Amino acid sequence: MTADVVAWILLLVIAAYACGGGVDYGAGFWDLVAGGAERGKRPRWLVDHAMAPVWEVNNVWLIFVLILMWTGFPVFFQTVFTALWLPLALAAVGMVLRGAGFALRKPTRRLAARRVYGAVFAIASLLTPFFLGTVIGGVASGRVAPGTTASADAWANATSIMAGLIAVAATAFLGAVFLSVDARRFDAPDLVRYFRIRAWAGSAALLVLGVIGLTVTDPHASYVHHGLTHGAGLGLLLASLAALAVTAWLVAGPAAGWARYSAVAVVALGIAAWGFAQHPYLVPTSLTVQQGAGASAPLQWMLIVAAVALVLIGPALVVLYRLDTHGVLEPLTDEDVDR
Repeated sequence: MTADVVAWILLLVIAAYACGGGVDYGAGFWDLVAGGAERGKRPRWLVDHAMAPVWEVNNVWLIFVLILMWTGFPVFFQTVFTALWLPLALAAVGMVLRGAGFALRKPTRRLAARRVYGAVFAIASLLTPFFLGTVIGGVASGRVAPGTTASADAWANATSIMAGLIAVAATAFLGAVFLSVDARRFDAPDLVRYFRIRAWAGSAALLVLGVIGLTVTDPHASYVHHGLTHGAGLGLLLASLAALAVTAWLVAGPAAGWARYSAVAVVALGIAAWGFAQHPYLVPTSLTVQQGAGASAPLQWMLIVAAVALVLIGPALVVLYRLDTHGVLEPLTDEDVDR
């Protein structure tokens, strides 16, 4: 039972990173497609102001995921990092380049250098969630059973590629919704309309790719496909679809601020559906939660530490986010608003 609880906490933390980090990756996606220097000036200005100063805090969840994996489920950790080391390494490089590009773009005065750093930040924001998605697809397809050696087939397959595209679409959707709300906060009606349209486009892309992905999992990941089309997995998918419709409606109305919560629900419920569809396996159908779990004593301590960490980290991040969205951490100047 302890192993099962830790596994559900692991899924919860993955969802937290997908939602929190997904907003930031999505902002980078819209930075990439904003256009040339003049056309993309206003959207990129909003991205810079909306992401700073708390965007890096989302990596806390990623560290949490790694600790839970290698301490609670060492066999699972070894299996994933052996068979899928290449996409994981590419994702890690993307995270580093993304952070460096974002940090160096703002203080740089030369336009050419700003373009280079901006391109690094934006492209890495696209590739990082894609490679992380291919890892999830490789696990869901069952291609990374214990003892599997690294190969392209483990992650460059139909399920993995579709999972990567869905991850990119989800981040773009989250980023557009949050940026449309931030545009209201910064009193930029032109950007409200700009990102509202992109939120609708992102929701449509996520819906289409989700339907295609569900079809793809039928022959290539039959166990997970069955879980997603029956029982709790299907119920959670339908709830995610309902949240998607609610978000598309909220983002255009006076209560657009609530769209952030429904958008997070879309992604979180989708990840929960994947978890229920895959249960009781860590890797369908070769490694169950019990088979991949570590020794009982470390698991019990991990459960206590994880519970305490969630109690401490969760509220702290909520307070940090509210301080940022209310302008307490980085007050806006008249020059900022008038740009």
